[in-house]
This record gives sequence, C-alpha cells and structure tokens, in this order.
Amino acid sequence: MKHFKSLVRPYILWSFLLIVIPLVLIVLYSVTTGGNSLVNIQFTFDNFKKIAEPIYLQVFARSFKLGIITTGICLVVGYLLAYQITRFSEKVQGLLILAVTVPMWINTLLRTYAWISLLSDNGIINSILTAIGLDPVTMMYTDFSVIIGLVCDLLPFMVIPIHTSLAKMDKSLIEASYDLGAHKWQTFWKVIFKMSIPGVINGITMVFLLAISTFVIPKLLGGGQYVLIGNLIEEQFVSVGDWNFGSAISLILAVVILIMIRVTKKMEKMEGGSEQ
Repeated sequence: MKHFKSLVRPYILWSFLLIVIPLVLIVLYSVTTGGNSLVNIQFTFDNFKKIAEPIYLQVFARSFKLGIITTGICLVVGYLLAYQITRFSEKVQGLLILAVTVPMWINTLLRTYAWISLLSDNGIINSILTAIGLDPVTMMYTDFSVIIGLVCDLLPFMVIPIHTSLAKMDKSLIEASYDLGAHKWQTFWKVIFKMSIPGVINGITMVFLLAISTFVIPKLLGGGQYVLIGNLIEEQFVSVGDWNFGSAISLILAVVILIMIRVTKKMEKMEGGSEQ
C-alpha cells in the first residue's frame, strides 16, 4: 500500500499543478476585472453579461450550427465506414482502423495547409476544373471549407468508438433476427444500430465538443474574419489581452462540456439498463 501511495503522489502533484491551479485561475479571472494581473482586481459578473451581446451570441450560434453539421456528417460517414470495417476479419480490421488513425499522426496545421492547397482559388481542384473547361469555384473562407476541414480532422473520433461498439456485438443476434423473419433494414435498426448506441453517443459527444472549441481550422480555412468559440477565446488571450472575458467564455464552454459528458453517461446507463 505504501509503495502504491508513493506512485500516486507524483500524479496527484502534476494533476494539481496542470489541472486544478489553471482551472482555479480561469474561475478567478472570469469573475474579476483588471486584465491579466491579479493586482487591484475587482469582483464582477460583467464578463458573463458581455457574452449576451449580439456579436458574441452570433459567434456561439455559428459555432453550434457548424458543430451540429459537422457532427451529422461525421455520424453518417463514420457509421458507414465503421460498419464496413467490422465486416472484415479481425486482422484486417486492425489494419483498417490503423489507416483511419494515421492522419491523426500528422500535425493539424499541416493537414489544414494541405486543404488550403486543394480548395484555394488557384488550388488543385480549381486547376482541374479549369483544365476540363469548367468555371472555377470559390471554396475558401466559406462554411463549406471549414466543415470539410472539421469533418476530415474529426472523423476518426466518430469511427473508433462506433467500431468498438460494433466489434463487441454478438453476431448471433443478427442471425436470430433473420431467423425470426426480420428484413435487412429491421435488423439494422432494431439490432445493429441499437447495440452500437453507446459508441454513437461517445462519437457524437467528442466530435461536437471538438468542433465548437477548435480554432486552427476555422482561422485558416475560414479566414481571419471567421470567428468561432475557439477563435474568440484565443483572440481574447493572445490578441486583445482581455483574460477576464476570455476566461468567462472558457468557463461557459467547460460547463457545456461537463453537461454533455454527464448526459452521455446517463444515456449510456439508460441504454445499458434497457439491454439487461
């Protein structure tokens, strides 16, 4: 037991330094004024009231809209991909999942610049369109470019949990469904999809939260004027220097994340209880 405690102490120390202290500072900055200095601070809730201004509400609305669209596309594409992967042998499944995760090994910045070279006005796609006699299409600095970048960046976070749920599914349930006279759609909806709901919930949660909080992809593919929640937080800390307002936004985003995690766990428990 003593040896175990000695192993745990460094983890507790690092958790306190890297998680607890920064979180306490964010909470403190969010309810005070005085910039990035803790000297001569005054407690106030004006930072949260400021979020209610129309310009910032638009940022939240756009972020949630793109987050929902990105999550929906990732769910459809990711589920189809995960389902097809489970139809192969376990060895091949491992290789295919590896292929899905390989892009995550590359820096996000490099992947985003690759999309710029594809989608820009003089990029590869427009060059091909021009070569075959079609007019070039403006794709950069639009919802389309941002969504494409988010989907390609976050798709593995949808595929992996869904594949995990599908791979653990008892295949005899599918055979039993067919034996009882169910056709393919009924079998998919009432057996396969129902058994994969925990993975679907986890995938939706991860993709949505990452989509609304990221800032690199919207900044590069959406242009400097394309501001989402992640960009707004970065701007307050890096460019504007208003750490108090930036902390207030970060705290609200953290609360949203905690709520979604709580809802996810509750839904998983409900699904687990219904299966029993």
